[in-house]
Amino acid sequence: MGDTLEFNEIYQESKGSWNDGRLRFSKQNVVYKSSKTGKVDNIPAAELSQATWRRVCLGHGIKLATSSGHVYKYDGFRDTDYERISEFFKANYKVELTEKDMCVKGWNWGTAKFSGPLLSFDVNDSSVFEIPLASVSQCATGKNEVTLEFHQNDDAEVSLMEVRFYVPPGPADEGADPVEAFAGNVLSKADVIQATGDAVCVFKELQCLTPRGRYDILIYPAFLHLHGKTFDYKIPYTTVLRLFLLPHKDQRQMFFVISLDPPIKQGQTRYHFLILLFSKEEELRLTLNMSEEEVEKRYEGKLSKNMSGSLYEMVSRVMKALVNRKITVPGNFQGNTPGAQCITCSYKAQSGLLYPLERGFIYVHKPPVHLRFEEISCVNFARGTTTTRSFDFEVETKQGNQFTFSSIEREEYGKLFDFVNAKKLNIKNRGFKEGMKSKNNEYSDSDEDQHDAYLERMKAEGKIREEGDGSNDSDEETDESFNPGEESDVAEEYDSNASASESGSGGDGSDDEGKKKKPAKKAKVVKERRPRKEKKQKDTNAPKRPMSSYMLWLNSSREHIKSENPGISITEISKKAGEMWKQIGKEDKEGWDRKAEEAKKNYEKAIKEYRENGGGSSTPSKKESKKAGGKEDKAGGKKRKSDGGEKEKEQGGNDSFKSREFISSEESSSEGERKKAKKAKGKPKGKESEEEEEVVTTPPSSEEDSD
Repeated sequence: MGDTLEFNEIYQESKGSWNDGRLRFSKQNVVYKSSKTGKVDNIPAAELSQATWRRVCLGHGIKLATSSGHVYKYDGFRDTDYERISEFFKANYKVELTEKDMCVKGWNWGTAKFSGPLLSFDVNDSSVFEIPLASVSQCATGKNEVTLEFHQNDDAEVSLMEVRFYVPPGPADEGADPVEAFAGNVLSKADVIQATGDAVCVFKELQCLTPRGRYDILIYPAFLHLHGKTFDYKIPYTTVLRLFLLPHKDQRQMFFVISLDPPIKQGQTRYHFLILLFSKEEELRLTLNMSEEEVEKRYEGKLSKNMSGSLYEMVSRVMKALVNRKITVPGNFQGNTPGAQCITCSYKAQSGLLYPLERGFIYVHKPPVHLRFEEISCVNFARGTTTTRSFDFEVETKQGNQFTFSSIEREEYGKLFDFVNAKKLNIKNRGFKEGMKSKNNEYSDSDEDQHDAYLERMKAEGKIREEGDGSNDSDEETDESFNPGEESDVAEEYDSNASASESGSGGDGSDDEGKKKKPAKKAKVVKERRPRKEKKQKDTNAPKRPMSSYMLWLNSSREHIKSENPGISITEISKKAGEMWKQIGKEDKEGWDRKAEEAKKNYEKAIKEYRENGGGSSTPSKKESKKAGGKEDKAGGKKRKSDGGEKEKEQGGNDSFKSREFISSEESSSEGERKKAKKAKGKPKGKESEEEEEVVTTPPSSEEDSD
């Protein structure tokens, strides 16, 4: 056997990541060099006290313990290497290489043993796992629990965040708390911030919104200690980025916000902001645990040994002096509410307050968001999704992230727009919003000022439904006899001298030629009113129109919304549903779109069968009425003349010409129109002539309406 043994591709674990390297055993020492970092571990042979051979995930491994208390673990050996290494250790190190198996039963009840820098969890004297205490970053205690948090390695694909140990209570006569004893053993070797000395000052039972709960805050010279009933946090002052002091909208409370980087962690949750809530009326007398000379020397007059005032002022003053950061407060912005320097809005379905600052925006409190002006690409004022009484404020960053603050009252629009404009931020829809600003009181009814995609879609769907519902409205809206550019008798019937025209409609039309004036511009009104008079009653047996994907989802979710919000009104249900619909994932929306498309196909199939069976044709259309009226006239052998007959003669027309503007209808006109027609004729009519008078009768002129 030679004087040395060398092995390649031997791995060493470092905070959850495996680093390969070369390991060499010599008579004088054991040397390991990492291929990645180049770090060298040099273990003198005289210090080796124990060597263990174990089966591990990467084949086999060696655990070496030294007399100074250090432990080294190397993995990646083969099964055949055991005999060579064992003989070498006996010959050169006088240490026996013992073989020990790991426990693989899967039990979670065992014994915790502290051996140097390792915490070993054993079941029946067999190790289940080992924790290097140097990797522990936080140790928190509970009633019967100890929670260990670990430093994270960016190179590790999967990282262990925390481990919780349940420590059963010991006998009452022992006196020592087993939980505190366990935590003390961990902290003696762990890489955590140690609370050395006394705290500068202590604030008791402060209300904390993020993380939620009541915490005692212990102020140390180098870090901040949050002590709660369940969790403890130690926050170095070097991780504090900014401090904010924000007045609540009710003007009775204050927010004190601490921005952290890196954030504090609780499991998988990250808290980038520490938010404290104070009442303005709460007073405090504070005495620092330092002498006046030391306070003056260390803080240079920023603090004094004895201070008194509002609680939020004391906390903010102490934090400003120890962290050495400026406190950011709202600037000159004033909201619609008198004295309020913030705007009530919603972010991710949670209501909160948006504070426009001199150099950014901050939203509190769930989740907190801080946006600096220098990282904002543009902002956008958008119409509210559920009601026109509110609007959305969208902020897009240069990294492509978008933050939408919704349900902002429309009264806040003017102040917010002026603020954004004064800060020279890029506004996407500047032209639209400046036009809106001049008529802010018409904000809710300004449908024509902005393109509304949802409204256009609803109009398109309504048009499709009208075409396929079996009614003859489309036929009624089409007037085949209207020819633009030609003289229209209808226009003359709406002439200011309509009474003379009406009197001529029953005679030969020769006595009104000199009284006619220029037709009034009201022919368009006739075209709009005519379809309304001949509106058809809906058939109860006709198929129901299909609903959109949103309405299908709303019908299925309405009871769920009511159960979660007892006593909610109908308008609030619509508002809540609109916010929930925006947050639904793309896959879920596609599922509802498919259901809506299927319902539409079923409707088209049903309406086709309905028409084939004779549905929707019980009431004659306008075209059918024309044909029927033409047959009656032919059968009766009577001719009709329009009140513009004289005009036709002047233009070279003949007496037998019938204007296409006169439409025969089987439906009777109103009683008032009959009386006016009889009065214009000046003589009674029979049943047949009365039907003719209904056809010829025109809407009353403007003079008659005024009477």
